Amino acid sequence: MSERRARMIRDMAVRGFSPRTHEAYIAAVVRLAKFYKRSPDQLTNDEVQAYLAHLFQERKLSWSTCSQAAHAFRFLYHVTLGHDRAQFHVPAPRQPQKLPEILSREEVWRLFHACTRVRDRLLLATTYAAGLRVSEVVNLKVSDLDADRMTVRIAAGQGGVDRYGPLSPRLLKDWRACWQTTPPGLWLFPNRPGTRPIDITVAQKLYTLTKLRAGLRKQGGIHALRRGLVKKCVNEIRRRPSSRAGSPHVPR
Repeated sequence: MSERRARMIRDMAVRGFSPRTHEAYIAAVVRLAKFYKRSPDQLTNDEVQAYLAHLFQERKLSWSTCSQAAHAFRFLYHVTLGHDRAQFHVPAPRQPQKLPEILSREEVWRLFHACTRVRDRLLLATTYAAGLRVSEVVNLKVSDLDADRMTVRIAAGQGGVDRYGPLSPRLLKDWRACWQTTPPGLWLFPNRPGTRPIDITVAQKLYTLTKLRAGLRKQGGIHALRRGLVKKCVNEIRRRPSSRAGSPHVPR
């Protein structure tokens, strides 16, 4: 690992950036260096801006991908290399953002029943029932399921903040049935050796393949399960006759 890369990783770590942000920023800088076949600290701001234009206009990458690369370059040059702040520009998206497609209750039921393994169904059910992001569900530990309080503890969620999600009685029952045949370890969703949690891409691919098996054609990834819980919570709030009854936690 080069000294510059190590310094950039350290700068991101002390600012509390997530591991996924670390990977994305480093990958963007590596691609920039490969494009020019020179070290990034030898490039001018105009060259960096020209590379962003290449990504957007010639490679036709999405606005979000180009914007993330621009953020990575700003961080590298201003924070790690100590250059004057450069405002690398990415053209605004031409097409309006489409509203996300949300799965109905019937579609969620079809999705769960299309799973070929119990643990696959439990991963999707836990994501939906507790309203979790994919990065949160894969990092759950068995101890995060609190049967006394009927909550799921999400450690270091968005922004590095801990929070709690709901643990449904049905989900807890299904987990206990699973543990009767497969004793739990440290991680709720461990990799094959059981040394660490599964990778995010494993959960994403699982959702995509199961969705195809269920015959669901709505666009979007596993985050659609989280949006489905949000819609469910909002509908429950609207059906209540009075706000005095309280409101469930609606995840963002």
